Amino acid sequence: MKETKYGFSKKVNLNFDQALEKVKTELQNQGFGVVSEIAMHQTLKNKLNVDFKPYVILGACNPPNAYKALEAEEQIGLLLPCNVIVYNNAQNETIVAAINPVAVMASTENAVVDQVAQDILKKLQTVIENL
Repeated sequence: MKETKYGFSKKVNLNFDQALEKVKTELQNQGFGVVSEIAMHQTLKNKLNVDFKPYVILGACNPPNAYKALEAEEQIGLLLPCNVIVYNNAQNETIVAAINPVAVMASTENAVVDQVAQDILKKLQTVIENL
């Protein structure tokens, strides 16, 4: 798994469509629902008439943890849901990446939110590891 300051990713041995479906299944297995799905390549084609590599942003929500975070920090919704992306890179390899909720939510300086972020991080890491 490759990590950045704000997320982590993995190259998978699946084509784009297979990876997208597998990610949705693994998210569900970890208690997430996909509350939004943005096909950036289609949006860019429709809005700008440009061709872009296959690239989808999934907004994943784990309701029990979202509820805990919202109870602890009223404006935490600005940082929700957790984004997971599936895309083809320049080498036409399929990459899946997820946000690091600990890094993103650290700015709240709220212990309850920090614990929720730790729990979500473990679940998202499991999703990526299982691909």
